[in-house]
Amino acid sequence: MSKLTAHSIQYRRYHTMLYYNNHTITVNSPARLHLGFVDLGGALGRKFISLGVTIEDFGMEMSMSMSDRFMGQGPSHERALNYARELFEKWNLDGGCEINIHHAIPEHAGLGSGTQLALCVGTAIAKLWQVEVSTAEIAQELGRGARSGIGIAGFDHGGMIVDGGRGPNTRVPPMIARQDFPEAWRALIIVDNSDIGLHGSNETDAFQTLPRFSDQCAGFLSRQVLARVLPGIIENNIQEFGLGIREIQQRVGDYFAPAQGGRYTSPSVAQVIEYLIAHGVPGVGQSSWGPTGFAFFDSDTKAHMMLRQLQNEFADMPQLSYKVVRGNNQGSIIRLIEKPQGQDSQISA
Repeated sequence: MSKLTAHSIQYRRYHTMLYYNNHTITVNSPARLHLGFVDLGGALGRKFISLGVTIEDFGMEMSMSMSDRFMGQGPSHERALNYARELFEKWNLDGGCEINIHHAIPEHAGLGSGTQLALCVGTAIAKLWQVEVSTAEIAQELGRGARSGIGIAGFDHGGMIVDGGRGPNTRVPPMIARQDFPEAWRALIIVDNSDIGLHGSNETDAFQTLPRFSDQCAGFLSRQVLARVLPGIIENNIQEFGLGIREIQQRVGDYFAPAQGGRYTSPSVAQVIEYLIAHGVPGVGQSSWGPTGFAFFDSDTKAHMMLRQLQNEFADMPQLSYKVVRGNNQGSIIRLIEKPQGQDSQISA
């Protein structure tokens, strides 16, 4: 096969860009519940092993098209444009892009907003400009996955995920187990609209100042994952699954208590969780640094019955809102959509 000349390569690249310049990329990615860390000590060489699940309804929806400059609109669009500028510089790309955020994951609520925004932006740029790069590489370029790999694996696969934490040579925490979240199960999400979780430098400082995580506790939590959480979800046993999640949440929450002011960040969400436990709900906790709380149920009916019960019981806490959601077993959805005729099209050779 004859080698392509420099002229033919440029010609092909130009017409490829013409094609993509007439299209818009849309990316939908799911929010995630971070269900806790299993080993924060790393005695065996791997630290930040964790588990989580992707969920519907709170996800990210973003569209991007080529442009001669950087433009954006919608919630979190400035943060998205910063990610885009960073990748354009690292990947030596010309021009700019137009970003439209149709729906954003609430920031600093424990639902994985930063990682999903970064991956949506990076994926859209890679598709439009034909950059051969994996999701893990995008995350690494933009500084995501420093501790947990749940959001990265969730973007690609969805479902219930366990990651392998960080070893001495780990770039992005690897996914070591994945299961579909049962179709009939639901997560009841408890949102405190008056509070935010730790983030940024405060989060970094917390990890640096907290005491050593005991090997005994890491071993106990590992057993919860292997003997309760994963078998429970495989065998559709909400009781075993939930008890394992609750054990992890209580021990990790107590470990983080000095940094977040208690087992749970939001005192209001803490009251709701204690109420749920008292009423026999096994799988409860806080996602990441909160303030968002969650509870798992094995049917839509049970989840909505409890939602109404909570609305009545905690009517004096208007800052709280509730939503019943399904699990997401698909991960991100990426679509290439042709622009309507007559829409501006700008590209440089």
